[in-house]
Amino acid sequence: MANEMKKADAVIVGFGWAGAIMAKELTEAGLNVVALERGPHRDTYPDGSYPQSIDELTYNIRKKLFQDLSKSTVTIRHDASQTAVPYRQLAAFLPGTGTGGAGLHWSGVHFRVDPTELRQRSHYEERYGKNFIPEGMTIQDFGVTYDELEPFFDKAEKVFGTSGTPWSIKGQVVGKENGGNPFAPDRSDTFPLPAQKRTYSAQLFAEAAKSVGYHPYDLPSANTSGPYTNTYGAQMGPCNFCGYCSGYACYMYSKASPNVNILPALRQEPKFELRNNSYVLRVNLTDDKKRATGVTYVDAQGREVVQPADLVILSAFQFHNVHLMLLSGIGKPYNPITNEGTVGRNFAYQNISTLKALFDKNTTTNPFIGAGGAGVGVDDFNADNFDHGPHGFVGGSPFWVNQAGTKPISGLPTPTGTPNWGSKWKAAVADTYTHHISMDAHGAHQSYRANYLDLDPNYKDAHGQPLLRMTFDWQDNDIKMAQFMVGKMHKIAEAMSPKMIIGGAKKPGTHFDTTVYQTTHMNGGAIMGEDPTTSAVNRYLQSWDVPNVFVPGASAFPQGLGYNPTGMVAALTYWSAKAIREQYLKNPGPLVQA
Repeated sequence: MANEMKKADAVIVGFGWAGAIMAKELTEAGLNVVALERGPHRDTYPDGSYPQSIDELTYNIRKKLFQDLSKSTVTIRHDASQTAVPYRQLAAFLPGTGTGGAGLHWSGVHFRVDPTELRQRSHYEERYGKNFIPEGMTIQDFGVTYDELEPFFDKAEKVFGTSGTPWSIKGQVVGKENGGNPFAPDRSDTFPLPAQKRTYSAQLFAEAAKSVGYHPYDLPSANTSGPYTNTYGAQMGPCNFCGYCSGYACYMYSKASPNVNILPALRQEPKFELRNNSYVLRVNLTDDKKRATGVTYVDAQGREVVQPADLVILSAFQFHNVHLMLLSGIGKPYNPITNEGTVGRNFAYQNISTLKALFDKNTTTNPFIGAGGAGVGVDDFNADNFDHGPHGFVGGSPFWVNQAGTKPISGLPTPTGTPNWGSKWKAAVADTYTHHISMDAHGAHQSYRANYLDLDPNYKDAHGQPLLRMTFDWQDNDIKMAQFMVGKMHKIAEAMSPKMIIGGAKKPGTHFDTTVYQTTHMNGGAIMGEDPTTSAVNRYLQSWDVPNVFVPGASAFPQGLGYNPTGMVAALTYWSAKAIREQYLKNPGPLVQA
């Protein structure tokens, strides 16, 4: 029989960025909050202690900070005619586990959002007509505008200690001469810190992009360009470009993470409790499934525990949120045949393509240094900053050089035709390692009727529950967009006059490959919107079906963005938290009438 704990005002499932933000906001509102994190306790010390923290074998190769797939994973198939098989080795995407979640091991690229992407379907239909959107593409509007979210983007940047160069503040252009992005939406305030210094690779990329008529700018980075104390009193040190951001806990306290930027303040809060090694099995509902009564989880000793609560926040990684909703019976599961149901709908990823420019020994790029968010980007082909009409695809892509530190095991580019081992391979590595530049087209991935999430009928996790099944493959629109973007980015690479350019776009017929890392930017499945027949949560991230359940995270995105999702996740979580504090707590119930 499950052990029942003392009732809390709110229980939070998952303690990454969304969970930490919600915990801080709700304790500020006077609520007693219990946060449940499935993974172990992690913190800057000891996980970020130097020199152990810059061990590529432990972190990037053996994946210390990532999910243990032997206990829980997803199954994957390309289409509904196939039998899905478990994702058994971390490769294509790397969900985190433990205190801080993916917010501990992320790189630090901290964007806002392009306003047109918040009203994707409406914008495309208005500009290009309804017939421009391909059959089977299920993109839709978020149900919230950039102007509504802008104060929360600003709040998140001040918590993260984000470094960057603004383009315009309250309508006044301030960044024309010093690295601002002319395509960026207006801001209410500047960045907390100036942009980080440009690596030599970023300098070369900026000069080349400008020479072909593009508009390079400094990437907004949640790696500090100087010392900083955030709005919660948490202190950060200046980034030293050590090159160990993505996949690592920062030993300099320079990369924003829930552990560095929010947890120190929560530790002082007697109304907050974090329980690690607490694997949530389900959200408990009343018999009529109209209200949540708390959650059931398995603790570190393997015992089932019930945590009663008046408010349940699902703030785990994207597909864990969807999995818990399906296991708990919250909302109607998506059916791709009828296109009905909402939970599991609109699963999207990131459509990324990479080019590497290889130089002779007169050009030394020092790729071993870097910072996860530092770099130079180009937005000329992001969102709808160009005319899509002649090209026949939906979506855009920023291009960038984001030199995050090329590692000595996993980051060894070699020219086409180089053997995979032996003396010739070693010679090629020696020739190219310090003489190359890597650049990405970071494309927005659209949602489709054919890509969705549901419960697997064949495989179960360590606790006997069905695994989440991912039905996903690249579609024609993705291939078309990637090829266009790589062609435009290739002009930048050519302008650098390298001896060779390697890499490129997906070819027609290319299938999703689970064995090669792409990104961990997974979206959708519990999407937000203004219609309960096509969205699982409303514009405040509140479940349409169970109003005391809120679901922040990238699971709420109706489709992917050109930018990295973390900035949008943080802003949406602050937006949702404000609605809980100022509306829901005063009058519990639906915040939006269906």
